Amino acid sequence: MTEQPGAAFPQAPEPRAAALLPLIGAVFTLYLVIGLAMPVLPLYVHNDLGFDTFIVGIVVGSQSLVAVVSRMGAGVFVDSRGVKLAVLLGLLVSALSGGFYLVAVFFAGKAVLSVVILTLGRFCLGVGENLLITGSLCWGMTLMGPDRVGQVMAWMGTAIFGAIAVSTPLGNAVYMRYGFLGVAITATLLPLLALPLVAWLRSVAPPPHTKPPFMKVAGAVWGPGVGVALSGVGFGAVTTFITLLFVNRGWGGLWIVLSVLSVSFMAGRLVLGHLPDKIGGARVAMGCILVEILGQGAIWLAQGPALAVAGVALTGLGYSLIYPALGVEALRRVPPEHRGLAMGSYTVFLDISMGLTGPVLGLAADRAGLGAIYFVGMLLAMGAAIVIFRLLQLSRSASQ
Repeated sequence: MTEQPGAAFPQAPEPRAAALLPLIGAVFTLYLVIGLAMPVLPLYVHNDLGFDTFIVGIVVGSQSLVAVVSRMGAGVFVDSRGVKLAVLLGLLVSALSGGFYLVAVFFAGKAVLSVVILTLGRFCLGVGENLLITGSLCWGMTLMGPDRVGQVMAWMGTAIFGAIAVSTPLGNAVYMRYGFLGVAITATLLPLLALPLVAWLRSVAPPPHTKPPFMKVAGAVWGPGVGVALSGVGFGAVTTFITLLFVNRGWGGLWIVLSVLSVSFMAGRLVLGHLPDKIGGARVAMGCILVEILGQGAIWLAQGPALAVAGVALTGLGYSLIYPALGVEALRRVPPEHRGLAMGSYTVFLDISMGLTGPVLGLAADRAGLGAIYFVGMLLAMGAAIVIFRLLQLSRSASQ
């Protein structure tokens, strides 16, 4: 169906949450594909193809690099060509990445060629991810209306984390039974199976498109972007280094820690995901960042596993709504016709944060020990609180 320019939001008496289910299903399916390769791609490149860890890092990280570079381009595509085309194309390009995996397996006897083909597949997956997630978010926001933006972001984010949680053990199981060939076939088929979920959906007309004012949009989302970047360091500190902290200090219950993080994060998204739309993004973000600060401080001060686990729970709960809450603040600063570009620009800040968290915190750990990681996370969360406080002041001034 061809999408013609129209109103920013459809005129419906009541937004229907059920309309989001196919989009949530498509997002869930895509992140199944992404998570499927997480535990096994390094093993395949290192053990089967015989490359060192540097090449492993290049192959695995190439998806994230392309995702960062193509974020804003995907946003412009969504704004100009429409959400449905972006979502469908995202699924097809993601399926193409699985096709490259298959070809790479065929050329496994020529290791250099095989790893190049694998990297091309990762490039496709990064582009497909951006098209699908940006298109799905903007489509969902249009379906639900401007007063449900934060809830849409929370639900989509829950689908992402749920898919990653499911797909990691699934990928390992497929790899152990069928090798990387099984992973490649699964990665090719899953996006194609998801196509019917969105192909039958009624297209949503995009707003009249104008030339995207890159600097103006970037300036509008700069404050929320910095806030989400600073707040993401504490969460990244837990996901990356908490198991090392427990092992280093001789604490048991490693499986409990990451389970607590996942449960607290998902609970925050599912139970409180409506709050940014109801009481305001800046207010929710301020409450959340204070909880995250407490969590990081608890891990830093912990002399035993109980306080550290409590800190992990507070970090997960606090961080759970910061991205959608500050996303509400970012999107209300731009006109509807540039919503896709705004989402891409805003998410770049999170990408940069996640990309820098490991090296920066690893350097802090080398200099001052693993506990120092969470002191740094607490300080940066305090910096995020200052940014959010300024956003809160601006929101109050605008409402008055």
